[in-house]
Amino acid sequence: MDKAGVYACLKGLGIWHEITEHKAVYNMEETFQLELPYPEAEAKNLFIRDDKKENYYLITVRGNKRVDLKAFRKENSTRPLKFASERDLMSIMGLTPGAVTPFGLLNDEEKRVSFFIDEDFLKGKGIIGVHPNDNTATVWLMARDLMDIIRNHGNKVEILLRGGVRI
Repeated sequence: MDKAGVYACLKGLGIWHEITEHKAVYNMEETFQLELPYPEAEAKNLFIRDDKKENYYLITVRGNKRVDLKAFRKENSTRPLKFASERDLMSIMGLTPGAVTPFGLLNDEEKRVSFFIDEDFLKGKGIIGVHPNDNTATVWLMARDLMDIIRNHGNKVEILLRGGVRI
């Protein structure tokens, strides 16, 4: 699914969303330079795997947070973790570096990736901002709607509690 496919999916499901088109961004520093309508809801995404390439995880946290992979590993009883390769990113989610997003899970035909979302996205307004499988736009939607889309696709969805995440 590409950018147009993500937009069509959201429209077809009748899900509230807003789209902000912008120049291509490749990291959070570049994202912070943009003028966005909901900067507090901007997401950072980490695509990781275990050392045996058996389990893959997409961890999505607020943009100002850091993920402690050792704490994540301990809390989720995983094998040692590493960042997934560009090849894995393309073959599993059809994405390129800089465009990692939960919507990429809709391209995960084998449902290999488990999705972990920061609990803070479910608080307050409940809005999250993620790329639509392309890093030239941000889609704003309710975090619970995003979780439902991914869960209905067949990927495992977990709420990432405090541990493993720090500001």
